[in-house]
Amino acid sequence: MPLLEIRDLWVKVENKEILRGLNLVVNAGESHALMGPNGSGKSTLAFVLAGHPKYTVTKGQIFLDGMDLLAIKPHERARLGVFLAFQYPVAIAGVTVSTLLRNALKAMGREEELKNFRRAVKERLADLKIDESFMSRSVNEGFSGGEKKRLEMLQLAVLKPRLAILDETDSGLDIDALKTVAADIDRYVKNSSVGVILITHYQRLLNFIRPYRIHILVEGRLAASGGWEIVERLEKEGYEPFAASGASVTR
Repeated sequence: MPLLEIRDLWVKVENKEILRGLNLVVNAGESHALMGPNGSGKSTLAFVLAGHPKYTVTKGQIFLDGMDLLAIKPHERARLGVFLAFQYPVAIAGVTVSTLLRNALKAMGREEELKNFRRAVKERLADLKIDESFMSRSVNEGFSGGEKKRLEMLQLAVLKPRLAILDETDSGLDIDALKTVAADIDRYVKNSSVGVILITHYQRLLNFIRPYRIHILVEGRLAASGGWEIVERLEKEGYEPFAASGASVTR
């Protein structure tokens, strides 16, 4: 049984159709890259999976471990292990990283893990090469772009979601920070049974993470899926040829 299965998904935002007949399967232990130009529907898919009420599913089905994800409320999806890393993480003044992680574990019904919280988090911090003082800082307040992304990686390592959607993880990162974050993602995927969807505009992130499969989303449709040859073609030709050859779908 697939971890995530999306069947013929159609989605509207404020009466504008964004996703049009999307099909996607992600198995546990796989990372999939979802690429496409602005407005193609990448972030829309991320928010639909997380359960954002602004997005209306007009047709199609989404299954998580065989369960009807669309019938599950957003907070329950999070409890089941659906994790969304935002392109622009928000600051939460007065809430420390430690408090955030502790409350997240409680909300997921994993209070038992709080007994060894300090030791477990200390190990994760060491893995990620993050100073322990990080835990006492307010969430994302005064963080650099790289620090915000490292916090997302720390959340991944501590919360251990089943499905992680990483929206524009490379956004705002210089090359050194990008290499570090990419290594963190790669390490996590290899050492867990998580399914990962990497949403990105550019192939630079994929130079450091080789996903199991790469998908090109254009105008709400998957125009192509494949291996590294997709990235090579994209680098040479851009998105326009994919748009021209995108598979037609019926409503």
